[in-house]
Amino acid sequence: MKQPREAGPDLSLVIPAYNEALRLPAFLERVDRYLKMRHLPYEVIVVDDGSQDETAALVIAQADRLSHIRLVRSPCNAGKGAAVRLGMLQARGRLQLFADADGATAIEELASLELAIARGADIAIGSRTLASRDSRYSVSARRHRSILGSIFNAVVQRLGLRGIHDTQCGFKLFRQPVAEDLFSVAHVNGYGFDLELLYIAQRRGYRIAEVPINWADQPGSKVRPARDGLTMLYDLLSVRRRNALGLYGSRYRPCAAADPLLQPMESTSGR
Repeated sequence: MKQPREAGPDLSLVIPAYNEALRLPAFLERVDRYLKMRHLPYEVIVVDDGSQDETAALVIAQADRLSHIRLVRSPCNAGKGAAVRLGMLQARGRLQLFADADGATAIEELASLELAIARGADIAIGSRTLASRDSRYSVSARRHRSILGSIFNAVVQRLGLRGIHDTQCGFKLFRQPVAEDLFSVAHVNGYGFDLELLYIAQRRGYRIAEVPINWADQPGSKVRPARDGLTMLYDLLSVRRRNALGLYGSRYRPCAAADPLLQPMESTSGR
């Protein structure tokens, strides 16, 4: 007989981190101040994706002061998608958010995503594109990245992920059962993992709300827009093939053999 699921916190926040010793500590401090102010139970899971700097040591030091933070360590740099998946599959919150370690999206934007969930969405995703069309929001992005992002999204729409203006913003909130369902079948380890999640979610009929948010580009980004954009589009094509073959019907098994459909065009860790 299946045991009842142990009650978890109101919110789980998963932060993937690879060589983020310079940017992550300040974001964790801001996260802790904001979430404590809400007086609701929460957990913060930092997934160190095989960092070679002091990321893990700094998180451990902060966890000694900030009791809601815990560190999960990957033995190697597997990619952002793998890190987010690892953290989300360990999360226990009623709502589950993942956010980028650089703090480009302030944690205070969580309230807007929570409102969308309260209004019936299963998934609420931050959108820089929608925000850029609304004078009430501020989006600070480098021009060449904005142009490449627009081209990328146009191609994504043609490849079958329609109706979403910004698939790649690293600020997404899920109802717990939805997160468990999607991340248990996801396979993409690199930056294309957002595309996979949204593609599966649309085909399973989940309600996705795209929410405008304030966003500010941060120095030190590891994303290479042109090269990584091509790799992500290749990932989306692989996701389409997997879906056509019915391979999203079973749960993700971390120890399974590498999937030949999801091998990148050239060797890359997804970072």
